[in-house]
Amino acid sequence: MIHEVDEALRLLLVESGLQEGGVELVFDSPTREWAARRNAPTVSVFLYGIREEVARRQTGAAEEHDADGVVVAWRTAPRWFELAYLVTAWTNRPQDEHRLLSEVLRCVTASDALPARLLTGTLAQLGLTVGIDTAGQSQGMPSVSDVWSALGGELKPSIDLRVFAPLSGERGPAGPPVTEGLVVRATDTTGATGGPDDAHTSGAEPGRRLRYHGATDPGPDGFTAPRERPLPPGRRRRGGPAR
Repeated sequence: MIHEVDEALRLLLVESGLQEGGVELVFDSPTREWAARRNAPTVSVFLYGIREEVARRQTGAAEEHDADGVVVAWRTAPRWFELAYLVTAWTNRPQDEHRLLSEVLRCVTASDALPARLLTGTLAQLGLTVGIDTAGQSQGMPSVSDVWSALGGELKPSIDLRVFAPLSGERGPAGPPVTEGLVVRATDTTGATGGPDDAHTSGAEPGRRLRYHGATDPGPDGFTAPRERPLPPGRRRRGGPAR
């Protein structure tokens, strides 16, 4: 899922026209050594934090159908994660860096979610909204200053970008659909000879398969729906006259 979010962000920034101006788009860690090797205008989208949104965790499983509507698998509910990115611009002049950051900011604030056309892999299959937030507040993530300290570099202007994406649940196969009725076998256990297992070894006839031939429409609740049952003669319902 993480690499699919990376690809969606890359496509989003490419659509904004950054690369047409000769700007490189990378997901490298902007360390001091990396910055020293840079020789072209660059926008770095660095993933520095991953946190699960526990409040959105769900239980249970959902059905997965084929083209004919038959259940072919069960998939557990997806789990949502917040991905934190540090977006920085690198050029020879601060004014150019600010211009690049402004273009990136305009691009990522144009919508509250990543466009569905840019989603690939499991993100596209799930069909869920992948939200984005820019420069918002979040708990449980390192601060930007702590990130720069860990990178060993000097603090510089950056965009704190958050993406809220689902991680696809585990998929389990479903059994084949039921196409035949229940088979019932009866065994005579009252005889003096033989035991209950003799029916399996004495060439007993196969059981009968239950079918609903001639049955009326059971309605939306199926054959387990409650039905009115007549009382025996002389019995009456509680609070009612005798029948």
